[in-house]
Amino acid sequence: MPQKHFLVGLVFALTIPALAQAEVVTSTPDHFTLKLEAETELSPEETWERLIHPDRWWLSDHTYSADSANLSLEPQAGGVWREDWAGGSVWHGTVLRAPPHQSLVLSAPFGPLQGLAVTSIWTISLQANESGGTVITFDHVTNGTAASQLDQLAPAVDFVKSQALQSLARPRDE
Repeated sequence: MPQKHFLVGLVFALTIPALAQAEVVTSTPDHFTLKLEAETELSPEETWERLIHPDRWWLSDHTYSADSANLSLEPQAGGVWREDWAGGSVWHGTVLRAPPHQSLVLSAPFGPLQGLAVTSIWTISLQANESGGTVITFDHVTNGTAASQLDQLAPAVDFVKSQALQSLARPRDE
């Protein structure tokens, strides 16, 4: 049942345009590159604290268990972004680099990308802006074979990441 919930969300994502400022930079059957950016009033330290707790900002609609409270992340090289619930568990990615308050780099073939045996690197960068807030940038690069048809999946991944970025960047009082 949880996988069905995830697939319904993916189908929905394919039919709705992305809501955040995002760009599919390149897209071919064997590759795609995404770049998404948003600003938040949160400082880089506050943004980092939210970032390393995906249960606080990742949307439940984009989980296998239908509950983002089941997500956890170990923010250190080799750490795991995972989802655990009574009905199972999912490895979503492994941390490659995690300089606090600066960036989080993950090897993370989320969702349907796992079944394609692709390489998927997601870099989340935090940069202080002039107002004391943070510019958050998501760079996502995925490579596979032409059989992966990544150009068809790129819009759905862009949509999910756009929603995640909006949630991560939300103001303090939300």
